[in-house]
Amino acid sequence: MQSFSNPVGGGTLWFHNLLTAEGTPVAYDPQARAFLPTPPFCVNRDVIGCNWIAPEQGAFCRSCAMTALAPDLDIPDVIPNWAETEAAKRWVIDNLGRWHWFRPEDPGTRPVFHMLADGYTLAPMGHGEGIVTISVSEADPVVRVTRKEALKEPYRTMIGHMRHEIAHMLWWRLSLREDFLAAFREMFGDERADYGAALEQHYIQGPPQDWELFYLTSYASAHPHEDWAETTAHLLHLTDITDSFIATGLLTPEMPSHRWDPYAEPDTKVLVNVAANLVMRVNHVNRSMGLSDIYPFVLSEAAHRKLAFVHDWLRRGAQGR
Repeated sequence: MQSFSNPVGGGTLWFHNLLTAEGTPVAYDPQARAFLPTPPFCVNRDVIGCNWIAPEQGAFCRSCAMTALAPDLDIPDVIPNWAETEAAKRWVIDNLGRWHWFRPEDPGTRPVFHMLADGYTLAPMGHGEGIVTISVSEADPVVRVTRKEALKEPYRTMIGHMRHEIAHMLWWRLSLREDFLAAFREMFGDERADYGAALEQHYIQGPPQDWELFYLTSYASAHPHEDWAETTAHLLHLTDITDSFIATGLLTPEMPSHRWDPYAEPDTKVLVNVAANLVMRVNHVNRSMGLSDIYPFVLSEAAHRKLAFVHDWLRRGAQGR
């Protein structure tokens, strides 16, 4: 994620800012990729702290307009959890916009979001034909850590959830193209295999013993759909970690140049090489404070090939190239 210029003074603005350091209200324009000091602001600004502009007074911003179902506000603590979940959605939607997904120039369907909260039953997570369902309850750190331990997932965040579930939606979009499915099946396997049975087997028997040779995560081994979603999420992780690193003015010897843009890089090998070396160093910095690794994954040769496949399709898929 880039950093941004202050439109009314000096200093830097970050993607989450609602105000400048001097207290001037600002909002992010995802089309211009810049902050503006003038309304109209998103109608959700006072409800969940949305900091995007709206097309007109009293309207939702581009991101909030994608949420067709909001959580029940009578559930305790739901508003801060919903706010954090929507903030994660804005982050990922803007990331994908760097490759033209879900912007005005994208002729395809936008995702529709159902934001649910745990009540008497656990809210689901998933995707179906363009609808992304997210449990906002996992914005609560206690809930998230509990589920992370239960599901043996070393890396579980709201931005990660958004990337994974939106990845399923991107697959659905791309699957409408005849030239995509044959290539996908050759790389990931046949997604027509029984999904429910595959997940049941995964949770009962666990992943194959040699899963690390072929998959980025153990969950990716469950089914081709999950392999795609996990690989896509990891491509977004690595690209955006690198972009955020550069936005702070930091450099790493593997970067092609100091003006290099990870989102504009066509060569996946270059992108992943820079990202992998970068996260190794940041992991080391985190350990100095007793924190978890920022990216605790090993990239096998098979994972590199799958990342390259996803990278190619995401860079050209939104506009049908």
